Amino acid sequence: MDTNEPIVEAVESESAARGDGAADPASSVSVSGLLNAVTTERDRLLEEKSELVELLRRRQAEFDNFRKRAEREKSEVLEFAHSDSVRAILPILDDFERALKTQTTADKVYARGMELIYQRLADTLKKLGLETITTKGQKFDPHLHHAVDMVETGDAEEQTILEEYQPGYNFRGRLLRPAMVKVAVTKK
Repeated sequence: MDTNEPIVEAVESESAARGDGAADPASSVSVSGLLNAVTTERDRLLEEKSELVELLRRRQAEFDNFRKRAEREKSEVLEFAHSDSVRAILPILDDFERALKTQTTADKVYARGMELIYQRLADTLKKLGLETITTKGQKFDPHLHHAVDMVETGDAEEQTILEEYQPGYNFRGRLLRPAMVKVAVTKK
């Protein structure tokens, strides 16, 4: 380093000036001054080293945080993409349910085949994380249900779901589609 060269040169020139190696008082003063300069330089370098080590630790921590954040954002994007795909398939699932509710006397084998296809689709979506929201007889929850019809009745408790028009679904713990329901209200 450039900062060490003057110290080395000073030591070499001092030992050459002495010649016989005899200690003289003036040289002991310059040696102690040299020792102080070397000690000061060492302390400065140690402080600089500790600052650089601390900077390195911070940068490593920042990079680890960045890596974790990038992984989390990637998984959120994938989750969003999965939920969009499943949301696009829900109308097909609804169509299957409506088709299976109608009575077909013409071809029992065809109806059984449709039932099997529906069951396979429903099972596959369930494995991916799709969950049906239970509604019938439950209390109305505006976070899970969409009240399409409100009926005054004395037969059921206030805010009880009487009928489900369209099933609601959660996907991996998040609401994908609220259930469309008929809700009971008390007579006035």
